[in-house]
Amino acid sequence: MSIVAAESIESFFDEVVEDVLKTRGVDASQSATRYLVGVLAEPQIGAINKPLALSLQEALVTYEPAERFERLRQLGDAVLYGAGFFADHFAARGLENRYVFSIGARAYVSAGAMLRGDSTGLFEELAQRFEQFASVLSDVAERTLAQQPGPQSLLKLYERWLKTGSDTTAEALVEHGIYPVFGPTRGGKGVQ
Repeated sequence: MSIVAAESIESFFDEVVEDVLKTRGVDASQSATRYLVGVLAEPQIGAINKPLALSLQEALVTYEPAERFERLRQLGDAVLYGAGFFADHFAARGLENRYVFSIGARAYVSAGAMLRGDSTGLFEELAQRFEQFASVLSDVAERTLAQQPGPQSLLKLYERWLKTGSDTTAEALVEHGIYPVFGPTRGGKGVQ
């Protein structure tokens, strides 16, 4: 069992996000990188309490501009976080990634359109690269899960590998002495 020490949750996620961006070869602006860290440090997953299209429509027609911006930003953040950490949640409800990504990107584009200055570029970048950033957060989720001690965490990690076939998750399992293999068992995947 190990404990990961960090000065703050932001500094922990800052290191992990920077490493994942480098590993994936994603060239994100410093503003976008900081924004991703912020999404991880303070997730807005509660913003998704209705169907995505309805949440987007309600945010778009909110009369007060400041509230409209905040609702759009929170929806974009929630969808980004959810797509990275809980993609299986969306898939279990029959939502395709393309649809989920389009809702999150549209929320960010709409929020950015309400701004002037440098922030406009940030929200454009978040929208245009939504799928890449969701993949970055997915890798962060896998690395975070891999660092948690105990058999339940290993089971969750293994279940995630069964669903995604992720190399990152497979490497984390190997670090714990579990060797995932492709073969004739359970849909072509198993362990040794």
